[in-house]
Amino acid sequence: MGMAALPVEKPFALPAAIPLWPESDGGFAKGSIDLGGLEVRQVTTFAKVWSTTKGGHDGVGATFFKPWPVPDGFSVLGHYAQPNNRPLFGHVLVARDASGTGALLAPPLGYTLVWSSPDGAAHFWLPTAPEGYKAVGAVVTASPDKPSPDEVRCVRADFTDACEAEEEPVWSSDKDGFSAAALTPAVRGVDVLGVHVGTFVTGSSATPAAASASTLACLRNNSASYTAGMPDLAQVKAVLAAYAPQVYVHPDEPYLPSSVAWFFENGALLYRKGGETPTPVAADGSNLPQGADNDGEYWLDLPADGDRREKVRRGDLASATAYVQAKPMLGGTATDLVVWLFFPFNGPARAKVGLVTVPLGDIGEHVGDWEHLTLRVSNFSSKLLRVYFSQHSAGAWEDAPGLEYVDGNRPAAYASLHGHALYPRAGLVLQGDTRLGVVGIRNDCARGSRLDTGAAGRSEVVAAEYLGAGVVAEPAWLGFMRQWGPREEYDVGRVINRVARILPRSAREQLAGLVNKLLVGGGALGPKKHGNWRNDEKKA
Repeated sequence: MGMAALPVEKPFALPAAIPLWPESDGGFAKGSIDLGGLEVRQVTTFAKVWSTTKGGHDGVGATFFKPWPVPDGFSVLGHYAQPNNRPLFGHVLVARDASGTGALLAPPLGYTLVWSSPDGAAHFWLPTAPEGYKAVGAVVTASPDKPSPDEVRCVRADFTDACEAEEEPVWSSDKDGFSAAALTPAVRGVDVLGVHVGTFVTGSSATPAAASASTLACLRNNSASYTAGMPDLAQVKAVLAAYAPQVYVHPDEPYLPSSVAWFFENGALLYRKGGETPTPVAADGSNLPQGADNDGEYWLDLPADGDRREKVRRGDLASATAYVQAKPMLGGTATDLVVWLFFPFNGPARAKVGLVTVPLGDIGEHVGDWEHLTLRVSNFSSKLLRVYFSQHSAGAWEDAPGLEYVDGNRPAAYASLHGHALYPRAGLVLQGDTRLGVVGIRNDCARGSRLDTGAAGRSEVVAAEYLGAGVVAEPAWLGFMRQWGPREEYDVGRVINRVARILPRSAREQLAGLVNKLLVGGGALGPKKHGNWRNDEKKA
């Protein structure tokens, strides 16, 4: 009986065909991007060079590829590596010198052998770049002979940027310290020009992949208009409609999302430090103080009246709206659509210690809870690449093959009970350090009521700065930089000693550490005060 086929042996495809986008004079989804004289394209088809079924993710190994076929006139910059536990899904960039100088690409002077597999079937090499050039990826061959100088091209240094190895390797050998890790720009943000190439770096026990990454580079977008490949507003709305998440709240969730306008219209109050009487917030937020910083001078709160306060705490799913920020990433080669969701109230947290669920009193409760999902879309192909799920103080990316899809190409997201952290699948997720025992903060996710962010009137593009002033009118509330709820103070030690007094001291201390790390903080800040407004997402 033969072995079952590995997931990597089948290319991944989105569940539905990609729609035709509105026509535009821009470069979105045109297949190539000009980096200022260096034209690059994505190659998503590969020829396998070597595969191992040992170690790595889920213990099923990894496969190493070279891009093939390569468009005429374009040069390979490096090879591709992927774990075997998911369908084949990735890309590498290939490049063509379109500057007219012929000086942007050059063959390597040679190659340095990093590692050969024990069976002699694979040999991993790092190119040696000529002076003034940088190599941007490793090469793998089936032959022990050095690769040809024509195998890859190095890139003139001024068209490169610093890179780093991803923290989790694609694959590593437990026996001799060899590892392979994907490369990514070292700095990633709205104004940062580093371009993700899709290549990998190799390391050894003597020189780990993280250190080897400093000898390689990513590309740099030197175009005078690095956002030329970005979608225009009509295309942003069309892409959002195609990939709009379906967000499920827990069946037992008492604290639902709402629109910002509903929150204001139902009695949200603006407080000022030292002021005697709070001010009702206008429905459009036009009387909120703008700019400045989170200086503690102002904050929002629920209505003072008990009945109205309880009504607003519980939110209003019927009004809930997804507020979308469109921004360039990876040197303008990708578009991030950040889908912001507002919950008037964040409920109390619960922990799990062994088999026991421990309610944490009022820890975790606060007014004003902003959560978000980020859709990363290729500006070469318009394909959905991955989705980021915010989870309390950080979050996690899920690549397109690992998503659950509902209604075509629209990913599902599950908001956890009370805390509204977002996850790609239903079930229980424990946030904690399992090395210390089964102690974690509970994130219970299940299919309850659904927020269809793609339905008519359910989403609003509130920011797309790259399109220029006035193209997207930002709502007044987006400029409110203070807290969307009063600062909460928790006596963590006292609460845990009260609610978890039957637990051993060591377990209570572990739990207190988790609570302080994940849940302690003031009222939620608005979208513009989150680090990802201008930078890449923060991974847990």
